[in-house]
Amino acid sequence: MIFLAQDVASPPGLERVGVEAPGPPRRRRQTSETLAALLFLLPALFGFTVFYLVPLVRGVFLSLTDWDLLSTPNFVGLKNFQDLASDKLFWNSLLVTAEYVILNIGFQTILAILIAVLMERLTRSMAIRGSLIIPYLIPNIVVGLIWFWMLDFQLGIVNQFIEAIGLNRIAFLGSTTWALPSIAFINVWRHMGYTALLVFAGLQAIPKTAYEAAAIDGASEWKMFWKITMPLLRPVLAVVLVITMIGSFQIFDTVAVTTRGGPVNATRVIYYYIYQKAFDQFEFGYASAIALVLMLILVAVTFVQLKLLRAGESDLA
Repeated sequence: MIFLAQDVASPPGLERVGVEAPGPPRRRRQTSETLAALLFLLPALFGFTVFYLVPLVRGVFLSLTDWDLLSTPNFVGLKNFQDLASDKLFWNSLLVTAEYVILNIGFQTILAILIAVLMERLTRSMAIRGSLIIPYLIPNIVVGLIWFWMLDFQLGIVNQFIEAIGLNRIAFLGSTTWALPSIAFINVWRHMGYTALLVFAGLQAIPKTAYEAAAIDGASEWKMFWKITMPLLRPVLAVVLVITMIGSFQIFDTVAVTTRGGPVNATRVIYYYIYQKAFDQFEFGYASAIALVLMLILVAVTFVQLKLLRAGESDLA
């Protein structure tokens, strides 16, 4: 008679069968798979350590010093952070950055959703998808220079067209009113195709049966968009908004090649202010303190976004 293994001890003289102890071959296979996984992860871990972790630790250290690049860093404690509280240019750059983020995220997200829905409803051509991603593949510096020439007050083709239709020329990058919206427009133009493809990928996950059932019930396209598309697209939109928000806070190159923070600090975003403090005024300790504050702001805003948008939940479940 053969007994299956139980939690209690088997009677004397009877052999316990039914449980196969893991043999050495299985342990060796698991060990080799673990080593292979670690080998694949090593390049990413190396890059993260060298380009992110080490600079972060060094930045935290420098934020507590008065390092000017030329002399030995002197520890000053929290003095740099105390100076930030009374730095009007810092608060102005933070406000300008917030205004830019609102303009960029607002227009970019709306246009991306519109383009993605139109692709989903009208066409799925690979040629159209490829054309949408072309502006994103152009370096930001090149995009900034091209639009800088096109928006030029005297020679720019945009102002020539405006004048041709009987309107007055606009100093897009030379006016305190138009400079920041113009920079936001340039970056919306570059990124909206890429964002639209991310949203389009999210639309592919929405089951077609939901739209078919709504159509049978007589729902209009507008109602299906607000009652089906937007709720089911929420997790994807949460990720897109977080990526767009972080990228918007990092705006630098377009400002550097067009307005250089002007006119009258109208486009002096936080990244450009950090650059000026570090490489123009050689206040690397103070610039590191600003960068650390910016990182904490991004972490807080990202956390709030993910919580409010319930990014970890899906209505498809």
